[in-house]
Amino acid sequence: MKTPRTIMPVLDSKIRQTNFEEVAIGYSLEEATLEALRCLDCKKPRCVDACPVRVDIPEFIKLLIDSQIDEAYYQIYKDNILPSICGRVCPQEKQCEGACILGIKGESVSIGALERFLGDYALTNDVVKEEKIIENNIKVGIIGSGPAGLSAAASMRRYGYTVDVFEALHDFGGVLKYGIPDFRLPKDIVTTEINRLKSLGVSFHKNIIIGKSITIDQLQKEMDYKALFIGSGAGLPSSLRISGENFSGVYYANEFLTRINLMKSHKTGTTPVKIGDNVAVVGGGNVAMDAARTAKRLGAKNVFILYRRDMDALPARLEEIHHAIEEDVDFRLLRNPVEFIGEKYIVKQVKCELMELGEEDSSGRRRPMPTGRYETFDIDSCIISIGQNPNPILKESTANLETNKWGCIVTTDHQTSIPGVFAGGDVVSGAATVILAMGAGKDAALKMDEYIKSKLS
Repeated sequence: MKTPRTIMPVLDSKIRQTNFEEVAIGYSLEEATLEALRCLDCKKPRCVDACPVRVDIPEFIKLLIDSQIDEAYYQIYKDNILPSICGRVCPQEKQCEGACILGIKGESVSIGALERFLGDYALTNDVVKEEKIIENNIKVGIIGSGPAGLSAAASMRRYGYTVDVFEALHDFGGVLKYGIPDFRLPKDIVTTEINRLKSLGVSFHKNIIIGKSITIDQLQKEMDYKALFIGSGAGLPSSLRISGENFSGVYYANEFLTRINLMKSHKTGTTPVKIGDNVAVVGGGNVAMDAARTAKRLGAKNVFILYRRDMDALPARLEEIHHAIEEDVDFRLLRNPVEFIGEKYIVKQVKCELMELGEEDSSGRRRPMPTGRYETFDIDSCIISIGQNPNPILKESTANLETNKWGCIVTTDHQTSIPGVFAGGDVVSGAATVILAMGAGKDAALKMDEYIKSKLS
């Protein structure tokens, strides 16, 4: 008989709607060991190939089983400098766990939960291993302190470079700080993991907008950075482009979440967010789930998600959808907003066209088709979450920086159209996942190192 997966304990759904405490509680040592014992220790571990940062998953699991907890953590940390974060927010079901051989006829090993356990153990017990860095006294700059920038910074520092990270906001972490709510990713976890990079010797500088405070050209010519990495993310929201979108009460998800997560608008009142009783959220990704679940915690009585496809096509993680359903978020699917209706420029209703599914499109999902039938909902506010693109500041301030029609930076082997300037993460791919951004940052660092060495030889 196969051993069932060890279930992650969570807070009660009724209680958690009233606060921002973390929903998933995490494994105990006993639970983590029990889950680790399910690993088959495959000769050709598909899970490693499916990990964007190539963590040796079977090895850290074996060390955990052998009660070598510190060593198990270090096995992860050498490839993934944010294990506590990734264990919480990575789409493991589509990556490492999705490739697990046990998942073919049963339940895959809960790799993400094990990674989180080890990351949290290290943070709680202050497990630190001094890394020997051979200094080369060559300066490199990292633009953005989100997952891509942090990953690139860690790799370049380990290669021996003097690393400066520039952040436009007043706190470090990028989307990890401003985009993901506390109930999914506590901010003290982010701060502590970033502090580990500081102890490695990475320097962080906040409130510096590259392209405004200082340009890329100045960083290269005046400040003598031998290579730069752009990991500034995708913070420009996509618009529905419908009537009434400028009404009071209509928010974009990144604005809404930033004001809650980073500015604590629900606590301080300095930049209050007023949502009312009835809140619509447009979109079906993780950000939409975050916005809907946050609205619940801000006191909204009725929160519903408007999405133009069906439940099977929702791009959000299954775990996030499940938690949203548990928290009484209402999914009103096959509906596409076409107009906001208001009074005195204050939103009162959203009009939606009913959709039906046609043939599959390039994404492999059935294409939503208009029916010509409509439905109108009373709302007090609406949060739009249909994607983000890179902020145009860098493009507008940097000559010869090639971008595509969505404003994403064009790269070849992570190098941009400007010699010595590299890029990765959402600023290249558009909005994606934390771990994909980290993988891009790690791979770009390797190319940066090769580039600098080629110039010195």
